[in-house]
Amino acid sequence: MEDQKVLDLVKELVNRLLSQPQNPNPNPNQPTSINPNSSSIDSNHFNQALRYAIRILSSRMTPSIAADEAAMAESIKRQLVTQGKSSEALTFADLYSKFASKTGPGSINNKWAVLYLLRVVSEDCKIAKKQPNSTVSRGLPAIYDSQLSDNSKVSRDKEVGWSGGVLVLSKDPDNIRDIAFREFANLLKEENDVSEEVLVRDVLNASQGIDGSYVKYDGNIDGYALSDSIKVPRATRIMIQKLCELGWLFRKVKGYISESMDHFPSQDVGTVGQAFCAALQDELTEYYKLLAVLEAQAMNPIPLVSENATSGNYLSLRRLSVWFAEPMVKMRLMAVLADICRVLRGGAMAGAIHMHAQHGDPLVRDFMKRLLRRVCSPLFEMVRSWVLEGELEDIFAEFFVVGQPVKAESLWREGYRLHHGMLPSFISPSLAQRILRTGKSINFLRVCCEDRGWADAATEAAAAAGTTTGRGGLGYGETDALELLVAEAAKRIDKHLLDVIYNRYKFKDHCMAIKRYLLLGQGDFVQYLMDIVGPELSEPANTISTFKLAGLLETAIRSSNAQYDDRDILDRLRVKMMPHNSGDRGWDVFSLEYDARVPLDTVFTESVMSRYLRIFNFLWKLRRVEHALISTWKTMKPNCITSRSFIKLQQAVKVKLLSALRKCQVLWDEMNHFVSNLQYYIMFEVLEVSWSNFSNEIEAAKDLDDLLAAHEKYLHSIVEKSLLGERSQSLYETLFVLFDLILRFRSLADRLYEGIYEVQARSTDDKKKLSRQLSNRSAEPGSWASEGRKALTQHASKFLSSMSQELDDIGKKYSSLLTGFISELPVQQHIDLKFLLFRLDFTEFYSQSHQTIS
Repeated sequence: MEDQKVLDLVKELVNRLLSQPQNPNPNPNQPTSINPNSSSIDSNHFNQALRYAIRILSSRMTPSIAADEAAMAESIKRQLVTQGKSSEALTFADLYSKFASKTGPGSINNKWAVLYLLRVVSEDCKIAKKQPNSTVSRGLPAIYDSQLSDNSKVSRDKEVGWSGGVLVLSKDPDNIRDIAFREFANLLKEENDVSEEVLVRDVLNASQGIDGSYVKYDGNIDGYALSDSIKVPRATRIMIQKLCELGWLFRKVKGYISESMDHFPSQDVGTVGQAFCAALQDELTEYYKLLAVLEAQAMNPIPLVSENATSGNYLSLRRLSVWFAEPMVKMRLMAVLADICRVLRGGAMAGAIHMHAQHGDPLVRDFMKRLLRRVCSPLFEMVRSWVLEGELEDIFAEFFVVGQPVKAESLWREGYRLHHGMLPSFISPSLAQRILRTGKSINFLRVCCEDRGWADAATEAAAAAGTTTGRGGLGYGETDALELLVAEAAKRIDKHLLDVIYNRYKFKDHCMAIKRYLLLGQGDFVQYLMDIVGPELSEPANTISTFKLAGLLETAIRSSNAQYDDRDILDRLRVKMMPHNSGDRGWDVFSLEYDARVPLDTVFTESVMSRYLRIFNFLWKLRRVEHALISTWKTMKPNCITSRSFIKLQQAVKVKLLSALRKCQVLWDEMNHFVSNLQYYIMFEVLEVSWSNFSNEIEAAKDLDDLLAAHEKYLHSIVEKSLLGERSQSLYETLFVLFDLILRFRSLADRLYEGIYEVQARSTDDKKKLSRQLSNRSAEPGSWASEGRKALTQHASKFLSSMSQELDDIGKKYSSLLTGFISELPVQQHIDLKFLLFRLDFTEFYSQSHQTIS
C-alpha cells in the first residue's frame, strides 16, 4: 500500500510537470483538472517520463553541494531579489516559514531536497523559454531529452553547464578530451628531460632513505635534491624539494633508532628509551605500508592519457604531496622528539615528550597520545611496582624515586628520596611525594617492622581503585586513575603502619616513659634517685663507678611507683656518664639514657636522643639546685640556734650573728622563689602543655611523616621554651651562672651554720659535751674553737664578718644576674617566655617587699 501511494504521487508530479494548459483558467478559485488519460498529454511520452522519474528517484546520485536547508532557502530568496521580484521573495519567505514549521506526523522530513528540486525546476523553466521546441517547454527537466539529436545535446550542454546544480553526463564521440590530454602530454615531454612517473618513483625511494636515479642525497646541503643538470620546470623542482624533506626526516628518525639500539642495554638508553624506539619503529612500519601502496600505484603502467587517468589511479607529484601531508607532520614530530631525547632518559625523556603532546591539532594530539602510551609504559610499571609492592625495578636509574643502602634506623629518612630531574611533568610534585611515601611505608614495614600485612592493604587499595596488582594496569593519560590508586594505597598502608607502631611496638608508652624518666616527670622517682645518688655524685667524676650508679638507679625504681611500669620499658633505662675532665664532679657528668630500638629508633634517632640528653641535663641541674635549697632549709630550720647560747658573747658579735642569719634567710628566700617559679614554668607551662599538644597530634597523624613532624614539633617546643634554643644562648648561660651561684650559696650557708654550731657548743659550760662535739666535727688542735673565751669572741666576730661579706657579694651578684636575666626575657621571640617574665617580675617584687617588711 505504501509503495502504491508513492507511485501515485510520482505520477501526479510528472502529470503536473508535463501539463501545459493552453488557456489560463479565468477563475482562479476553480482548480484545473489534470488527468493522465487526457488527450493533451501523449501517453507514450508520459510513460517514458514516468520511468525516467522513477529511475532518478531510485538512484543514488546526490548533489555536489551541502545539504543545508536554511542556506538553500536563503539562496532562492536572494535569487528572487536579484531578479527584481521583491514581492515574490517576501511571499516565498512567508511560505518557507510555514513550510519549515510543519513537524510531526504527515510533515516532510527532507525539506532541503524539496527546496533543491524546486530550484532546479525553476532554472529548467528558464531554459525552456530559450528553447521552446525542447521537452523542457513541456515541463520536463533539461536532464531528460530523448528526442534531441547529439548535436543539439552538445549545444544545450554548453548553454546549461553547471547552472542547474545537476551534473550533465554526455558522450564524447569525437574524443575531444583524449585529444586535449595528448596535447598536454606532448607539451610536458618537450619541457622535461625526465617523465613525471620516474620522478615520482625517485621521490618514493628518497622518502625511504634510498637514492633514486635522479633524486639523490647531497651531503653538502644535508638533504635529497634533484640534480641541476636535469631539465624540469621550476615548480616541479620546488615540489620535489618539499617532498624530499620527508626522506631527510626519515633518515634522522631511522638513525636515532639504530644508534639507540646499538647501545642497548646501556644506562644512556634505558627501558624508557627502548620503549620510545619501539614506538618510533611501529610508526615507521605504518609508514612503510603507505609507501608500499604508493609504489604499487606508481609502478602500475597506466598511460597518462588513458580514460582511467581521470579516475584518480595515476600518481602525480601533486597527488603525492597530498598523500605525504599526514606522514610529513608525524615524521617532523618524530624527528624533533629524536633530537630532544638524544641526551635524555627515563622520566626526563617522558616529560619532554609529554610537553609536545599539548597541541591543538587533533592529528598531533592523537599521535602523541599513542606514542606516549608506549613510552610511559615502563615508567608506570615502576610506579605500580613501587606503590603496591615497595620494589624499585629501576636497573638504569630512570625512576624519580632513588634508593640507597643505609642502616635500618635511617631507612625512612635517608633510604629513599625524590630525583626531581627524573620527575615527568605529567606527575605533580605532591603526587610524587605520596608515591615516595607509600613505597617507603611498605619497605619500612618489611625491613624494620618485619611485617607482611601491607600486602593485604595493597590488594584492597588496587580493588578500591578499580585496577589490578598485575602489570599493565596503568598507562599514560590515566592520571586520575593513578592518583586514585596512590591515594587508596597510601591511606591503607599508612594506617596499617601506624597500627603496627602504636600497638605492636607501643610507641605512646615509650614516649610517656621518656617523659617520666628523661624529662623527670616521675616526681617520687626523681626525688629518691637524687637522695641516694647525691653523696656518690659529690665525688670526683673519675672515681665514680657506673655499675654502682646502675645499682642505685635500680634501687630508686624499686622504691618508687616506677616499679609498676612495664619491664621492657624499665630495662631500656640506663645510666650514662658523659665525657668529663679531671676537675669535674659526678653531678656534672651524670645522666640517664633510653634505649630506643628498631623500629622506634626511626623516631628516636641519635640526634633526637642527644637533644633529650641536653634537656635532661638542664632539668637535672634545676632539680639539683632545688634539692640544694631544700637541704639548706633543713639546716636553717627554726629553733636550731638560740640567742641564749650567745649571752656570754659581746653584743657586737650578737648583732653580726643576727645580721648574717637574716641575710642568709632573705637570700635563700629570693633564690627559692626564683627556682620554684622557674621549675613550675618548665614542668607545667612547657612540658605538660607540649605533651598535651603532642598527644593530640599523635591521634591526628595519618602517616609516619605526620608522626615524625609531630614529635619534632614537640621536642622543638620544649627546647625553645626551656631556653635551650640557639636564640636563647645568652639567657641559658646566665641561667647556669645563677644555678652555680645558688650552689655556691648552699656551700656558704653550710659553712655559716657549721661555724655557728661550733660557737654555740663552745659557749656552753659542759667541756665534755664540747669535747665530744668538737671530736665529732673533727676540730683540729689549736683551732679557734679550742681556745679561750676572748679568742673565741674575736674569731667569732671575724668569722661572722667574713661570712656577711661573702653573703653580700653573693647577694649583689645574684641580684645583678637576675636583673639581667629578667631584662633579656622581653626580647625573646617565643611568647611563653613572656609569661615567665610576668611570674618572675611578681616574684622579685614579692621578695623585695618581704625583705623590706623583715
